[in-house]
Amino acid sequence: MAPMGIRLSPLGVAVFFLLGLGLLYHLYSGFLAGRFSLFGLGGEPAGGAAGPAADGGMVDLREMLAVSVLAAVRGGDEVRRVRESNILHEKSKGKTREGADDKMTSGDVLSNRKMFYLLKTAFPSVQINTEEHVDASDKEVIVWNHKIPEDILKEVTATREVPAESVTVWIDPLDATQEYTAWAMVDGGSNVKARSSYNEKTPRIIVSRSHSGMVKQVALQTFGNQSTIIPAGGAGYKVLALLDVPDMNQEKADVYIHVTYIKKWDICAGNAILKALGGHMTTLSGEEISYTGTDGIEGGLLASIKMNHQALVRKLPDLEKTGHK
Repeated sequence: MAPMGIRLSPLGVAVFFLLGLGLLYHLYSGFLAGRFSLFGLGGEPAGGAAGPAADGGMVDLREMLAVSVLAAVRGGDEVRRVRESNILHEKSKGKTREGADDKMTSGDVLSNRKMFYLLKTAFPSVQINTEEHVDASDKEVIVWNHKIPEDILKEVTATREVPAESVTVWIDPLDATQEYTAWAMVDGGSNVKARSSYNEKTPRIIVSRSHSGMVKQVALQTFGNQSTIIPAGGAGYKVLALLDVPDMNQEKADVYIHVTYIKKWDICAGNAILKALGGHMTTLSGEEISYTGTDGIEGGLLASIKMNHQALVRKLPDLEKTGHK
């Protein structure tokens, strides 16, 4: 697999670091459909969650977007600083269901802290679910100056307020921690868009390294032996593989398939970006992914863009039991 870079860019952020910070609004209204998509929703606090107050007041969605972009950049600064210091304090949080090490570094922890407390200070009544544990002893008060960047004002000319209890933020502070521990940083960053064409008959399928063999069998059943399997790390990285990204090292795929349990903070921001560009991310049975309730989904996922997504769903073999392993 080609080396993955970490890109720092103020609004094109949505490219990588908003792949680590997902912002979801309770009822998808199309208000920001275009460049940004706020959808899916409310939910119970997860392991690193902070729940809303009973009467949380209102949240300005344009302000929430501005703070989220700033939080992504601040988190990205921590990720870069730790990686360049080469003092990662790497450890394992345990094993995934597939038996792989679930790694964590100082980059994950410090990035998470910056993003969580900036958002929590700006919007104290909004529920925030994070992958990493939030230690109250490390609390930071990070003040937002209420300045909305010009590029956001240009893209979102009108604002809208919604009840705080209808907004949930999901944070994954670092996409693909295993790759982060092994590879160098890459400067740059830009906006993304859909590619001009995709191969629906014999697609290149990007999958998690931990179950590439399992998906290969699915691909053979679905598309024949002409399809190609691309093992990769990071759910956000896999979404980027479906899009037009100027980085020459970025893998290119036509379809993203995941056949086992996956956490919502891993996929929510990539889901938002894909949906805003006209793509789809659903369970393997074609259902929309709900961001309420528990912090994971059991039914696997299928992601595509500029394809007949439901036709792809119908082609897949019965993976219901596989997705629940």
